[in-house]
Amino acid sequence: MDLFTEQIRGTILHSESGNGVKGAAEGKEHQVIRAGEQERALTEELMSIICSQSNLARAYKRVKSNKGCAGIDQVGVDEFLEWYIPNEAELIKSLIAGTYQPSAVKGVEIDKPDGGKRLLGIPTVKDRFIQQAIYQALSPLYEREFSESSYGFREKRNAHQALAKSKEYVKEGRKIVVDIDLEKFFDRVNHDRLMYKLSLKIKDKVLLKLIRKYLQSGMMQGGLVSQRIEGTPQGSPLSPLLSNIVLDELDKELEKRGHKFCRYADDCNIYVRSEKAGGRVMQSISSFIESVLKLKVNSQKSKVGNSYECKFLGHIIFFDGELGVSPQNLQRLKEKIRRITKRNKGKSFETIVKELNSMLPGWLNYFRFAKMRKHVIRLDEWIRHKLRCYRLKQCKRTYAIKRFLSKLGIWDWHSWLVALSGKGWWRLSATPQAQQAMNLQWFEEQGLFNLTFNYTKLNH
Repeated sequence: MDLFTEQIRGTILHSESGNGVKGAAEGKEHQVIRAGEQERALTEELMSIICSQSNLARAYKRVKSNKGCAGIDQVGVDEFLEWYIPNEAELIKSLIAGTYQPSAVKGVEIDKPDGGKRLLGIPTVKDRFIQQAIYQALSPLYEREFSESSYGFREKRNAHQALAKSKEYVKEGRKIVVDIDLEKFFDRVNHDRLMYKLSLKIKDKVLLKLIRKYLQSGMMQGGLVSQRIEGTPQGSPLSPLLSNIVLDELDKELEKRGHKFCRYADDCNIYVRSEKAGGRVMQSISSFIESVLKLKVNSQKSKVGNSYECKFLGHIIFFDGELGVSPQNLQRLKEKIRRITKRNKGKSFETIVKELNSMLPGWLNYFRFAKMRKHVIRLDEWIRHKLRCYRLKQCKRTYAIKRFLSKLGIWDWHSWLVALSGKGWWRLSATPQAQQAMNLQWFEEQGLFNLTFNYTKLNH
């Protein structure tokens, strides 16, 4: 446990002990007030804790383990360490004095799963290091106040826990989902409102000033730097915590109204018992989000529907509470496999198998709790068909195809039937000779990850 957490815990325990004079209700109320005041007082010189040797060492270790690309200065993690060792004292001095000026972030656009582009802001390694140090100090301060229904970007919490809770709600009879989609949430966070929320708990003005600098630091795209007046771009260590602080207000409002919900980052599903109730909730919560939080609800993507119609974290939930993988995610996986096995890539067969093996285990582990045995069987068959096609095309010429099949145990005249056929590569790869030559055992020898076998293994 770090120094800051110990200090905060000591304050709270001391305040909870009370003096035994006042009544129970009044005593508890005053204890909470005193705890809040003393806790905020501890944050008056929070920068000194952020800049402590132990906290900075942990921050660098985390940044190094996360790897990531360089920012606009093109300095990598290892090069940063070479710079940091002789410049540590000067950097810490500028942070504590409040004179440190963050660099602009590098704007990078990536494809969104459901279409469109997502803008990432990649800070320099130096700024990632400082933001990680800030995160480590602030996280314990806010973590214990966050909602039990919030699962994103939090220690010891994950998507599988959110899905398990969602299953419980559906099993209870809350089969209608209010699926609220926040339009470009990370790009629309109101800076003034966020800074006000931070100032309620943090008294260190130097730290607050530094956080605002990070919020407003420019973004470089195409060689031009643009100033930001709203948003906390994804890509920095501090952004997830700040987003949870913003959306914790939504969590508290939902709890106050007695709703059952699960939120993972900006993905929020509320579970109700009827479509009529769902319509009312959608209208009232959308109004709260836009009028109070100053965020925008995407009316085209938000909807009220059955649990098996609304996807949450890539899953759907059947009425019996079982998880399923959403059709969109199955299609997305197949598109990735198509890109890897594209027959004009000119890569070796071994390289293609390695690329598949680097992707398939992670996908299966994420969806391991979904009821999808039939899906993985069909996926395995389809992947093997794609690979047979790829391997046959590598042979190119008639004699090379015959020799390849004969070498794998196919009779010569059966091999010639395939080699001399005028069929296309996809149809050739579906012939009995091709399937017999490149059978399950052959794919196992090639080291291909078997979805069906590993799915069965994970669920037994």
